Amino acid sequence: MRKVVAASFAGAMLEWYDFFVFGTASGLVFGRLFFAQSDPMMGIIAAFATFGVGFFARPIGGIVFGHFGDRVGRKVTLIWTLLIVGLSTFLIGLLPTYDEVGVLAPILLVLLRIVQGFGLGGEYGGAALMTIESSPQSRRGFMGSLPQAAASAGIMLATGVFSLCNWLLSESQFMLWGWRIPFLLSIVMLIVGMYIRVHVEETGDFQRAHRALARSADAEGERPKESLPIVELFRRHPKNILLALGARLAETVSSNAINAFGIAYISSQLGMGRQVPLTGMLIASAVGIVLCPVIGRLSDRWGQKPIYLAGAAFCAVFIFPFFNLLATKDIHVIWAALIVAYLMGPTSMFAVQPTMFSRMFGTRVRYTGLSFAYQFSAILGGLTPLIASSLLAMNGGRPWFVAGYLAAISTISFVCVCLIKPHQEIDGHAVPSVVGATSTGK
Repeated sequence: MRKVVAASFAGAMLEWYDFFVFGTASGLVFGRLFFAQSDPMMGIIAAFATFGVGFFARPIGGIVFGHFGDRVGRKVTLIWTLLIVGLSTFLIGLLPTYDEVGVLAPILLVLLRIVQGFGLGGEYGGAALMTIESSPQSRRGFMGSLPQAAASAGIMLATGVFSLCNWLLSESQFMLWGWRIPFLLSIVMLIVGMYIRVHVEETGDFQRAHRALARSADAEGERPKESLPIVELFRRHPKNILLALGARLAETVSSNAINAFGIAYISSQLGMGRQVPLTGMLIASAVGIVLCPVIGRLSDRWGQKPIYLAGAAFCAVFIFPFFNLLATKDIHVIWAALIVAYLMGPTSMFAVQPTMFSRMFGTRVRYTGLSFAYQFSAILGGLTPLIASSLLAMNGGRPWFVAGYLAAISTISFVCVCLIKPHQEIDGHAVPSVVGATSTGK
């Protein structure tokens, strides 16, 4: 289990680092470097549009890598996702800017962002399943939360590297070449992550499901014909896939609103500079690394569903006070607002999400199910900085349209989670549970 956890955590941290580096750069520098012909606000909107493009590629990656993850195995699929994301991020750090090559610069940025999103599309389901499917039922909430902590580690690392570069370099140095450093560092973590993932074993659930399939083939004299995982997913779990999609919205929208949009809002709209939101998110993500496993452990006792409901409700209620706290322009109040919003909202939901979702789908389609639900809902999350920036401009720089948007999304997720029913697995397929002992709730 130590190898499994280390492999899942290291790989997931690298891929989240890569993805959040892009989000941070979108809020701080991409508007000026790659969309230089636009006014400052339009430059930020264009940068966030590029940020959102990666989220459209993620569902495609989720379907493709989900297929191979359910057919070939979790391990080999995760090696490919890690390689794709790591190399595309490194190459972004080598791109020429608009001043150097003109319109070719944003085109190349968009293309690499698409490749990055495609690779990350297969990461979430696999990294979580590596630990969940190798754990006993009574500890799956805790074990499933460990790769989720890697997301906070990725944010902390990405924000920390940007913060350090911003602190050590002058404004001209940072804009000229310093912004490249966080992207180029990904090659080091790629090498480490690849070494760890190559030396891990396949999950227990996957091996048992395929042994059962082999026994069935031996008994019948031939291997039974199987539908594509994506076809089987919608044939057996049409309601669950829709509920998982809706449930995930509150987490992905609030996370991107607090992190990517929040950094741009505080630094540009409130005029507080880059370092204030970067430090706040650095502290929040550091605490999130520790808090994720704690929440996961509690979910083994209380169930994942009540914790997820509490996180969605918090996002719906706290978003209006959140913007009021930012408006004080008090550094310590802003830090507190970022920390509380990030930890009590998206982090609490994110910690229990893979375990709750994994119990809605059988082993034979679980990788595809998790990837599909996560990545298709991520489209709206990826567009959130763009949507929020546009709503902010529509309302004359006042954040209340943004707050209303987040509150509405969180309410939708709350209702979807309420409708999730307990399931249990029989012969590799998830079916409604009579008692609910292994359910998504208590």
